[in-house]
Amino acid sequence: MRIAVQHPGLLLVLLAAPLQHAHAQTDNTGRFENGVTVYGGYRYGGSVTDSTTNSTIDLADGSSVAMSIDFGLDSNRQIEIFISRQHTALTSGAFSSQANNIGLTLYNYQIGGTNYIDELGRGLYVMGAIGGTTAQPDQSGLNSETFFSGNLGIGWMVPLAKNIGLRFEARGYAILLNNNGAIFCGGARGCTVAINGNALFEGELLAGIVFRF
Repeated sequence: MRIAVQHPGLLLVLLAAPLQHAHAQTDNTGRFENGVTVYGGYRYGGSVTDSTTNSTIDLADGSSVAMSIDFGLDSNRQIEIFISRQHTALTSGAFSSQANNIGLTLYNYQIGGTNYIDELGRGLYVMGAIGGTTAQPDQSGLNSETFFSGNLGIGWMVPLAKNIGLRFEARGYAILLNNNGAIFCGGARGCTVAINGNALFEGELLAGIVFRF
């Protein structure tokens, strides 16, 4: 049996429709992307009060490094695991010459998410996360301290290629402290400092390269 095709244009449209649908599905799937970002940054320290002398203890500014792992939820949102490290120091005019500039390394381990304003993978986005911050003294024999913490921020992503982009971010950190307690203690050395404050706040500027998949 033979079928005469009187409208060849209509036949082409019917044949092309499944291909267009498959292409659309591929594009849509690509928007639910994951990524790994490696950052370098600079963090601005905050301050607390020494409960013994009632003087100010400052957390020194310094460079930082970080990494995030992002898992796509939809075309605008991702779950983010954020890890960062900063080497810094506690400084105060009230410290003795032996205790001045207490070197610390801060490790942040936080989980949260990002929300792109227009489209995932480009342009403006906001982020937030909660978790913990471990403060590890440089001096041997002193105990590390871990505090509940979180961060909020805003960023801008620039795609460079299909699987590579740049991220620029500003984040603010809040580290919740014991309101009045001694920290960084160890054996016969006792405790290095006693603090009075509910929270320590830091600001950070970051730039990173993201690998998208």
